[in-house]
Amino acid sequence: MPGRPNELVERPSPMEGQVDVVSDVLETMRFSTLLFGRVELAAPWAMRVPKKETSSFYVVPRGNMRLRVDGLEAPLLLSAGDVVLVPHGAAHVVDDGSRRTLAARDFIPTEQLRGPLMTPPRLGGDGPVSTLIVGCFKFNAGAHSPLLSAFPPAIHIPAHESQAAPSLAATVQLMAMESSTPGQGSAIVLGRLADILLVQALRLRAATLSAEGAGLRALADPAIGAALGLIHGRLSEAWTVESLAASVGLSRSGFAARFHALVGEPPLQYLAGWRMTKAAQWLRESNDSIPQVAERVGYASEVAFHKAFKRWHGVGPGAYRREHGANRGPTVPSGDNEQSASL
Repeated sequence: MPGRPNELVERPSPMEGQVDVVSDVLETMRFSTLLFGRVELAAPWAMRVPKKETSSFYVVPRGNMRLRVDGLEAPLLLSAGDVVLVPHGAAHVVDDGSRRTLAARDFIPTEQLRGPLMTPPRLGGDGPVSTLIVGCFKFNAGAHSPLLSAFPPAIHIPAHESQAAPSLAATVQLMAMESSTPGQGSAIVLGRLADILLVQALRLRAATLSAEGAGLRALADPAIGAALGLIHGRLSEAWTVESLAASVGLSRSGFAARFHALVGEPPLQYLAGWRMTKAAQWLRESNDSIPQVAERVGYASEVAFHKAFKRWHGVGPGAYRREHGANRGPTVPSGDNEQSASL
């Protein structure tokens, strides 16, 4: 019996030219983490974080707490070993989970969460103590990926899930140990562990079939994940909806519908956007000529590339390169206890 159009015709075999999509996206978008450190919070306590451009992350080494995020109907209940990301910088409140509401004057100012690692602050009242590791991550200004923009308001990874992923569980444990007994170089160590934590958390969600958010579910889908790997790995190829569908063993209509549903936009729109994102990166960071960059992202005509780039970025490739500078090199993740970033 022939399969329905949205079903796999046959399971695709491994294909040449696929790449690690999560690594390619994060490397291109130049993410960096900013670690604020570890804080001891004794009930009653609460802190309110306003909407901001950077994205918060929390690791809970000890205790219990509650996270209420704008855009989520129900609060998230956090316990020891949990990791949570607030990827879009939504306003949120973290508190001790008690039912009573604290007056505005009783909220802990977020500035107090930033302190030397050697002497983590203890804040709040005189009740049960919870420990929280606090930080944020950000991407280069103007960077865009529908796989990241499709994230839900919060990504919660409970301890039992991280324990099922040994590398993530080990990173959480190392962060807890390093922050509890800091020494010389701890800021650097914790900053690097925070970088690893973000990648591992996203990788875990991308590998989970029940993952929240369109972009994450796309990477978990065998056919659409394979198609994304081909797009990222063979960017200069003259892809069509038909050729992508055939490569992953789907009918054209079934592939187009599934890609749009899981990624959040049609295949060729995603392809065009990622080509312009990569072109911008190479204009900033390489000495390739504009025709060479055009060829790398699949444009045989420099004129067509110029029009597409200007339509996407608002300026032509030459003006973009002059503004942002060629061959500036990648941004190095900080890893330091940065005081200039907003929590």
